[in-house]
Amino acid sequence: MTRGKTWLACVAAAVTTLLVAAPAHAQGYPTKPITLVVPFAAGGPTDVVARLLGGTMTRTLGQTVVVENRVGAGGTIAAASVARAAPDGYTFLIHHNGMGTAPSLYRKLSYNPLADFEYVTQVVDVPMTLVGRKDLPAKDFNELLAYLKANGTKVNLAHAGLGAVSHLCGMLFRQAVGTEMTTVPYQGTGPALNALLAGQVDLLCDQTTGTAPHIKAGTVKLYGVTTTSRLKLLPEAPTLAEQGLPGFQVVVWHGIYAPRGTPKEVVDRFGNAVRGALKDAAVLARLTELGAVVAADDKLTPTGLQTWLQQETQRYGPVIKAAGQFAD
Repeated sequence: MTRGKTWLACVAAAVTTLLVAAPAHAQGYPTKPITLVVPFAAGGPTDVVARLLGGTMTRTLGQTVVVENRVGAGGTIAAASVARAAPDGYTFLIHHNGMGTAPSLYRKLSYNPLADFEYVTQVVDVPMTLVGRKDLPAKDFNELLAYLKANGTKVNLAHAGLGAVSHLCGMLFRQAVGTEMTTVPYQGTGPALNALLAGQVDLLCDQTTGTAPHIKAGTVKLYGVTTTSRLKLLPEAPTLAEQGLPGFQVVVWHGIYAPRGTPKEVVDRFGNAVRGALKDAAVLARLTELGAVVAADDKLTPTGLQTWLQQETQRYGPVIKAAGQFAD
């Protein structure tokens, strides 16, 4: 055999080996526990979703899905650690809107949300609500608009910390109504909601997971929901869009990511396990209780998540820049 033919034979053998090895790796995966990293504290909405999925996925994959909370810096500590993790299919990240806002909120970011990960799938959307303290004079949204224009910066708008979805929702709301308010940051959703319940602040934009019980109990005033259509959980609650803010939409969306370079077959295997868990009756029942909605079918794919993240990054960039509020 000539040298040229020998070289071609070697190349062909190498390619064949790779083609055979990739499916074999996927077929044998997983062989040990998988870590699903949550950037926020245990008990929070993202953590609850992760643990709901993890239990069902453990049965599907035949290996334990361990939920690990790596808290700090608005989720960037967790995201950076997963970006640096070995791309072997044993470390994944579940994150919310913060993946799309981090490039604008942090002027020095050690990772690129759009380039340093493999996209797995979106998971669920959690609606937001605009609520006020129980004794706020405005009885409905129209009266609230008049109240805001009359009082301006005397109105206190709470949020769960710089970069939190409640903060972003508040910024979009202020921009939409064209009225400045005094924003009051808290260390998390719980303290912000408690301040509203105590009458220490006037308004808060927060998830249904926290506000729905208080709305139903009448301990807060509901001015609208931030989805484009009314919620099954709160069917009588009008949307902000139908009350004069066309196109206003803010939901807490969740996506799952893997380190860049994780084999496609492994990403698909894990993603299929996630999508399977989202069809589990017990999981769906619990999500309904939380007011969470499974993402649309076109988002439950790697491409769907990638497209959505790109859109969210472009959407929030100008809003954050105009506000001039950065996390570093």
